[in-house]
Amino acid sequence: MKTKKLIQLDGSEGGGQMLRTALTLAMVTSQPFRITNIRGKRRKPGLMRQHLTCVKAACEISGGTADGAEPGSTELVFRAGEVRPASYEFAIGTAGSTGLLLQTLLPALWLAGGPSTLRLSGGTHNPLAPPFDFLERVFLPAIQCMGAHAELRLLETGFAPVGGGVIECQIQPTQGFTPFHLTDHGALVTSRIRVPCRGLSTSIADRVLAAALQTCPCEDAQVVELAAGPGQGVACLVERQFAASSEMACTFGEMNVSAEKVGHRAGKMMNDFINTGAAVGRNLADQLLLPIALAGEGSFTTMAPDEHVPTNIAVIEAFLPVRFQIVRMDGGLWFISLK
Repeated sequence: MKTKKLIQLDGSEGGGQMLRTALTLAMVTSQPFRITNIRGKRRKPGLMRQHLTCVKAACEISGGTADGAEPGSTELVFRAGEVRPASYEFAIGTAGSTGLLLQTLLPALWLAGGPSTLRLSGGTHNPLAPPFDFLERVFLPAIQCMGAHAELRLLETGFAPVGGGVIECQIQPTQGFTPFHLTDHGALVTSRIRVPCRGLSTSIADRVLAAALQTCPCEDAQVVELAAGPGQGVACLVERQFAASSEMACTFGEMNVSAEKVGHRAGKMMNDFINTGAAVGRNLADQLLLPIALAGEGSFTTMAPDEHVPTNIAVIEAFLPVRFQIVRMDGGLWFISLK
């Protein structure tokens, strides 16, 4: 059998997302890749534990191989085998995001021809990563519109920096993704604010909630006191469900950041989204690129894209015969589509 040529990727301009997208597409397309200068401009370049867990998991579910899968490595060669539907369990071992690991594995398992189960442990509510609530209430419903189904359960909440969270996902196979087109989120259906909190004074969570409500009023709002568990933390989750899509603004408690600022930031993020009239939020936009590319057709309106979008698109276009187009519109609105 003829050996497939390695797809060459330069990771110097991107972060872990470049690696995760490449792993997903390598499993789906059976095309091997080499990525160099991994996370080259980060304060600590190279592979960290959460990235290595993604590589290990991709190897296990696909029977693949990875050369250079070591802590701090700045170069990796990955070759996938055949993805096998089964029950898998992966532990990040730190507060690294279970959500990012889940999104790396889902497309390959959806297309694997049979049902699978994932049990992932690590962080479930992390800054700079989709928390469990976003995955369950925003990401998966959007992908369901494209013909892919999965059920997600939160078994234990894990805040950074301790982690210790556990999620479980039941994945149903699909024959392929259907096109996704959305230019308007439709009428408002429900709105709510949740402030999950553990190991901190209730007054802190109350202040977060009050600030979020002041910035983005909502009748269904409450503090959720979590049972004792690993670590402590607080988050602010401002959600709006519309007729055609959903959005959730997520912020997290930080050292030297007031509770009021945590709540205000989440409320402002939601207001900014609503004011643009975009169909999907900035984070979901980035996460829709890969399934739309696999469908071969799609388009949506969103907010001004962040730096992840062009980086993610470059990796996708290296694996698949697709071309994205990004057009700036009026009023802070952007239109992303496949050419």
